[in-house]
Amino acid sequence: MSETGTHGFELIDIKTKNIDASDLDRAKDVIGSYEGLFSRRALKFRAQGLHEMSLNESDYRRLILEEYTFLKRPVYFIDEAVFAGNAKKTVEAIKARIGE
Repeated sequence: MSETGTHGFELIDIKTKNIDASDLDRAKDVIGSYEGLFSRRALKFRAQGLHEMSLNESDYRRLILEEYTFLKRPVYFIDEAVFAGNAKKTVEAIKARIGE
């Protein structure tokens, strides 16, 4: 399910259509790591005992592709920039990028 929202953004419900490998890889290239896109807040992170493991980049990539809850949300692709999460500085950077 996708729809056009404010500022021409396309909203994609990752609960019904998880991020695909090419979009994830593009986001990683801009952000710098899969770990930077990974959400440790996901309930399954502790439930699966992942907090006790030493994860590497391929683990983060695999986990995000297997389970949408491991993707830090929201993720914005704006031109060549990518923003992940809702931290105050991320939201401010998004607003600056779109001119708000």
